[in-house]
Amino acid sequence: MKILYPLSLFALTLAACAAAPTTGAPGAARLANLGPAPELAGDVWLNTSAPLRLKDLRGKVVLIDFWTFG
Repeated sequence: MKILYPLSLFALTLAACAAAPTTGAPGAARLANLGPAPELAGDVWLNTSAPLRLKDLRGKVVLIDFWTFG
């Protein structure tokens, strides 16, 4: 079961990229503009000295990995 979730997420991502119409550049996916991202909220932050804010991350490449204990 633990391997099923990452594999299904990978398969969905791959399918979404393959189904997305491309523009002039090969491999470029055209994504819908869904507006600004909501602010990151949470009381517990791991591996950071302070909570992260979107304005501090602007212009940087960010990988967000959501997971829970349990």
